[in-house]
Amino acid sequence: MTTQNDTIILFRNTMRITPGHLEGFREAIAQAVDFAERHGPQLMVQTFVDEEQMLAHSFQVYEDSDAVRLHWKLADPHIQEVMKHCVVEQFEVFGEPDAGVAAGLRESLGDQCPASFSPRAAGFLRFGTAPQG
Repeated sequence: MTTQNDTIILFRNTMRITPGHLEGFREAIAQAVDFAERHGPQLMVQTFVDEEQMLAHSFQVYEDSDAVRLHWKLADPHIQEVMKHCVVEQFEVFGEPDAGVAAGLRESLGDQCPASFSPRAAGFLRFGTAPQG
């Protein structure tokens, strides 16, 4: 039996911010996340910046591969704006996207870095519910 948990996909994207582009990166990522919150299919987006290392870490959770494809379709201009200020250093995929999404990820990353894929072993979701106690 396939449950919603079985189709969850988590991306962890580590980006190296280009020297002199920290403020431009912050502005572009804030606009991209605002757009995703209003229009995107993600269940969660969180981005963290390590200014000392000039690294940004973005975490995104999707219900399934169809949601990833919808994100790509809607957000491409915002992604392009963010990428003017950084390069992808590491891209990790947790869960099992379908073959089309996996190929799309590999193609979009090109020579920047390889994507790593880790299938789900176990877990649960608690989004939108308060712990019972």
